[in-house]
Amino acid sequence: MGRKEDNIAKAMALIENPERIRNIGIAAHIDHGKTTLSDNLIAGAGMMSEELAGKQLMLDFDEQEQARGITINAATASMVHVFNGDDYLINLIDTPGHVDFGGDVTRAMRAVDGAIVVVDSVEGVMPQTETVIRQALKERVKPVLFINKVDRLINELKLNAEEMQKRFMKIITDVNRLLMKYSAEEFKQAWQVNVQEGRVAFGSAFNNWAISVPAMERTKVSFKQIVDYVRAGKQKELAKMAPLHQIILNMVIRHLPNPRQAQAYRIQQIWKGDLNSDIGKSMQTCDHTGKVAMMITKIIIDPHAGEIAVGRIFSGTIRKGSELYVYGGGSTKYKIQLLSMMVGPDRIPVDEIAAGNIAAVVGLKGAIAGSTVSSLSDMDPFEPMVHYSDPVVTLAIEAKHTQDLPKLIEVLRNVSKADPSIQIDINQETGEHLISGMGELHLEVTMYRIKNDYKVEVQTSEPLVVYRETVDRTGGPFEGKSPNKHNRFYFKVEPLEEAVIQLIKDNTLPQGTKFKDKKTIIDLLQKAGFSREEARGIEAVEGFNVLTDVTKGIQYLDETFELLIEAFNEVVTKGPLANERVYGIKASLVDAKLHEDSIHRGPAQVIPAGRNSIYGAMCQANRVLMEPIQRVYINVPIEIMGSVTNEIQQRRGVVVEMNQDGDDMVVIATVPVAGMFGFASAIRSATGGKVLWSSENEGYQRVPTELQRDVVAKIRERKGLKPEPYDANYYAQL
Repeated sequence: MGRKEDNIAKAMALIENPERIRNIGIAAHIDHGKTTLSDNLIAGAGMMSEELAGKQLMLDFDEQEQARGITINAATASMVHVFNGDDYLINLIDTPGHVDFGGDVTRAMRAVDGAIVVVDSVEGVMPQTETVIRQALKERVKPVLFINKVDRLINELKLNAEEMQKRFMKIITDVNRLLMKYSAEEFKQAWQVNVQEGRVAFGSAFNNWAISVPAMERTKVSFKQIVDYVRAGKQKELAKMAPLHQIILNMVIRHLPNPRQAQAYRIQQIWKGDLNSDIGKSMQTCDHTGKVAMMITKIIIDPHAGEIAVGRIFSGTIRKGSELYVYGGGSTKYKIQLLSMMVGPDRIPVDEIAAGNIAAVVGLKGAIAGSTVSSLSDMDPFEPMVHYSDPVVTLAIEAKHTQDLPKLIEVLRNVSKADPSIQIDINQETGEHLISGMGELHLEVTMYRIKNDYKVEVQTSEPLVVYRETVDRTGGPFEGKSPNKHNRFYFKVEPLEEAVIQLIKDNTLPQGTKFKDKKTIIDLLQKAGFSREEARGIEAVEGFNVLTDVTKGIQYLDETFELLIEAFNEVVTKGPLANERVYGIKASLVDAKLHEDSIHRGPAQVIPAGRNSIYGAMCQANRVLMEPIQRVYINVPIEIMGSVTNEIQQRRGVVVEMNQDGDDMVVIATVPVAGMFGFASAIRSATGGKVLWSSENEGYQRVPTELQRDVVAKIRERKGLKPEPYDANYYAQL
């Protein structure tokens, strides 16, 4: 029996023992060495050959990932590690660091209880490091720190042991500052990464060695010796004395929680049902005899097995052949056809998997990433995952050959199932489909998959920017009449308070029309600037927009309100300026006149009347187009600074700050996404390739007034509309 088979047998023996399980993620800025680290951990645990580790990139098994040298999907692998004479099962999820794939990080964090934060010792804490730490702490995932690429400090920066330790202290302080800033109150102190306790390791994932303070005491290896070994080119010997997987996995087992400990404090954060119910207690204690509760964090489309749902089991035991409900627009029952554990690209079939594990399931047809799966038909679903950025770039895509159209629609549905950060709009009338993603790279990778994995030939447009519409003052009340003139609605529209937008961002104010704890929500809205009437009348939250009813005693309104919510949703999806989504408006119904006969106030009457009333009020409130912007971080030698600032200004960018770091300047700028197309090649040629840069989505800003008219006209023409948007008079006459 080889080491791998032996380990698989051991893993099977541990899946029912939560004390001996650790579910962990690896999170970091792009190129800080996450995938190389995961490979070497898997190799050390005997799951692949040690020579290939770090070169094979086992978890980057997608061709695209190997070609680009970055991680796109969050891959999962299970391995067994011996600590103090006991076997432990470690389920590891490697996550992407590139900002375009941040959605995958959020989903992976839901499945794990602990994270190894990897920081490059030369670059230090970068913007994306902050984002991934924030995502981990929001999901109550406990961090430990691995400072990677230490050999670069010694060989490239020629630092000695003292200078090196100073560098380490700065990184540790920066990470602890972020933990203080984003941790929940009860963990601010407890989760600080402490060198003495061994919550920080230093090393080189590529060269397969690592060290921590407790390990130094055990192995008698000092920082000075490390410097000598690395300078002498003896990193192989170092890897024998202090093997990476041993040091890191010991740190994981000692300092990161097992599923039972973690679920005790994580469930209340990720599930808002009744904690004293049977399923609530079962999840908090990670009880494998309870009812099944599982959260799907990823869908993999496999050419042979079809859709595989990967997720974390929080309660109960899933058995092959059993039937489970999938929640998402109602609940449907599905039969489990295959059940397996994931080891990199391999799936090891098992007959049952208990709470506390990460499982791969075939048979849950209706599941998407974020679905709740349970053996109960009426379980409260898990909290939806909050993604830190919306899609900002769109491609129009159509099939090259007409006969491929039905196949393309099917493929697009599969793509958006496997990656919920991709938004698909299918337009049956024009045959043109819009696919929106987090950035140019995100869409490039998705297009590659459509062409190569699904074998559909497609044509795409130039990338387009996703705009938003809003208003900058109060408009209305505006009268909207139904086509039969028997019903009239009067809406007022104004900008939504910033504090309320923040509540929606934090998911404190949930999407939709069902508010469980309405009293708390009313209090929160009043604190955020709503009047008492507005807060009590809240009816719907759609995106970053709120609908509220401030009318008094209008007959038949209750029966009609569902239809007004539909009208509001239509407005929010297609604004009156350029048919783009609406952002940050508060629409209040202030009066209504309704026909007493329900036959005269059906959907065909009420929806257009409500829609025209809100559109008209928005016209009076001065419509504003907003464009997405990115925050760009550029690291460049001082002498070629000028060409960088020039490049930013040509793209309507604004330099926010400049800091000197040694001989380099770090430039931070905000640039409209519309100006970012082709930025990568332009900045390389402008600086002769001497530049490091990264970007993250920063939200929306107003399109400059002098450009708005042209931009609106272009968007409208592209959508087949007349270039000039309608004014309020048009909606008054309808």
